[in-house]
Amino acid sequence: MELTFQILVGAAALMLAGLGTMSMFAPKRMVGNFAIEPIGTAGLSTIRSVIGGLFLASVALLAIGLATGQTFGFLAVAILLGVVAFGRIVGIVSDGFDKAVIPPLVVEIVMIGVLVSAYLQLAG
Repeated sequence: MELTFQILVGAAALMLAGLGTMSMFAPKRMVGNFAIEPIGTAGLSTIRSVIGGLFLASVALLAIGLATGQTFGFLAVAILLGVVAFGRIVGIVSDGFDKAVIPPLVVEIVMIGVLVSAYLQLAG
């Protein structure tokens, strides 16, 4: 069971690493994925720093937890993803339903479940 959770956390980290790396180093390619349009250099900087930084910091927390067995960072990433998911729900309520919001929301909720479960299972 421990190996399964380690693999699932590793898979989440890889996915976040891909999103973070692309956001940081190729933000123009990510605007379609995020359904946003940056305004000039400042907008691209925001995608690099805020979105890329959020994802890559999450990867660092997951990697530290996997490498050291100190899995508290899994909860930190779950909280970050929880706030992101909550923001999507606020958007649905405030701005109206768009089916394009559902796939990333489901992924976020699944990742939260995996990370909380992994923390509970692997916490030493």
